[in-house]
Amino acid sequence: MKDIYLLTGGNIGDRMQYLQQAYDLIELATGPVCKKSSVYETAPWGFTNQQPFLNQVICINSTLEPEQLLEKLLGIELQLGRRRLEKMGPRVIDIDILFYSSYIVSRPDLIIPHPRMAERRFVLTPLNEIASAFVHPTLQKTINELLQMCQDMLDVKIYEPA
Repeated sequence: MKDIYLLTGGNIGDRMQYLQQAYDLIELATGPVCKKSSVYETAPWGFTNQQPFLNQVICINSTLEPEQLLEKLLGIELQLGRRRLEKMGPRVIDIDILFYSSYIVSRPDLIIPHPRMAERRFVLTPLNEIASAFVHPTLQKTINELLQMCQDMLDVKIYEPA
């Protein structure tokens, strides 16, 4: 069993419901969730003219190989209605593999660790909540150190439902 960190998020429709459905389907298809962060409301990154996102990091234990895991996660996104119409555009759900234990994968369709995570506060903040001492296998810094160094100043706050 490998500890695998995933980022889930979305900004269309009932954001909380989509996160919960993704959580349930991930656990069913890949293996048990052993840790989860709080849910954070985050400003959109990249294409900023859209609604805020809800994001959560979860850690699963799985025996799936990275390619099998990616296939399952893409299937879950499709099942929940994800359509890839616009890069960095609005979406009902997005599931990214942040870390697959300390493995490094570099393929045209899959790069692990996630290549831009150290630049994104919306990834590092929830990840820091559950894995602050985890050492990034290529950058050789802890998640807490990466968060302290991150220059992204976009809003990331714990979600408080109305």
